[in-house]
Amino acid sequence: MNQIEFKSLPMMALRRSPGEILDEVSQEGAAFIIERNGQQKACLVPVSCFLPDIQPSRLTAEINRLMDLDEQFWVTIGKDRQIQFSFKEHVRDDVVEVTVTLPHGYPNAAPIVAANPLKDECPHRWSDGTLCIYGASAIWNPGKHDLSHVINQFRRWIQHYSVWLQTGSWPKDQ
Repeated sequence: MNQIEFKSLPMMALRRSPGEILDEVSQEGAAFIIERNGQQKACLVPVSCFLPDIQPSRLTAEINRLMDLDEQFWVTIGKDRQIQFSFKEHVRDDVVEVTVTLPHGYPNAAPIVAANPLKDECPHRWSDGTLCIYGASAIWNPGKHDLSHVINQFRRWIQHYSVWLQTGSWPKDQ
């Protein structure tokens, strides 16, 4: 939704029929400015204005799986309403924050993984600095892979990064 067209809604109208108004917002995409005593107080907009284009059931299943695995993470909505899962990983004596961005259309679109801070000359990254954890995006399989798969991949990448920091050579996968 690029542009939001708001309609005025008196607070009394919201009190009279909150269910119908919420249905209009959620099902029809309507947006309202709530007014009380002639003053604008709040707004009602569809959640799609803020959340990514990812099936809510898929997102719920991903979060539940992470919680079942006792993963420590936090979730934010990033640039262009893409959801981001962040993790703290220990690399030698440092802490690296790894961010997994689920793009619109996930899982059909592969997640994007970034880490910070990393050494500038660190190998096995794409030209934009994101981690090369599953090679070409053709390797991503939306029917088989999920966020827990991405976590396993970036943890293996972090282990290789740690070895590279110590030896100057990136380990070869066996």
